[in-house]
Amino acid sequence: MTFSIVARAPAAQMFGVAIASSSPAVAARCMHARSGAGAVATQNITDPALGLRVLEALGRGAAAPAALIETLSATPFGEFRQLLAVGGNGPPAIHSGARTLGLAGAASGTDCAAAGNLLADSSVPGAMVAAFEMAEGHLGARLLVALRAGLDRGGEAGPVHSAGLLVVREVSWPIVDLRVDWTEDDPVRLLHAIWELYAPQIDDYVRRALDPAAAPGFGVPGDP
Repeated sequence: MTFSIVARAPAAQMFGVAIASSSPAVAARCMHARSGAGAVATQNITDPALGLRVLEALGRGAAAPAALIETLSATPFGEFRQLLAVGGNGPPAIHSGARTLGLAGAASGTDCAAAGNLLADSSVPGAMVAAFEMAEGHLGARLLVALRAGLDRGGEAGPVHSAGLLVVREVSWPIVDLRVDWTEDDPVRLLHAIWELYAPQIDDYVRRALDPAAAPGFGVPGDP
């Protein structure tokens, strides 16, 4: 019931996740990323705790394949889970358990991995990876291009209702955490519209946190 992509932009030290699903508020349960560690998606009968455990392993320097093996060895329910991970170095990794729902698919690139379950077409993850690798610009924009490519290839077998985008870089909090928790419309299109509004302000919000005196104003009534 979900398709997603995790990715890194090594030169910018960014990690991110983009995801869409028929389930409500998929991003709240399935997107995980940590500055200096990596990005993880936990889907298919989700256990969000697994995302945190994978990030802990990545933060200790484990490569993504080893981080998944370590995490899955400590849970009795790995056959129910679909996990994607990317760290700062080495290849991304994907686990699709034997009890992954419906038609499942997965694909990896140099700096990204995509996977899904209950898909309309098994080629959806491959389309996402190809789109990400061809896209240019900010990591968040590239992830959204990949998510759109997955939906255009067929996405999930049923209607998609929620979507999310998460990006981290050198600060300890996400610089992007955008979500469409439920809509009868196209959540990927709505998420992209939110991104277009937010993206030009990303650096300003970081500056306001690090040095309020040097940061630009908000440009709203009452702002000095």
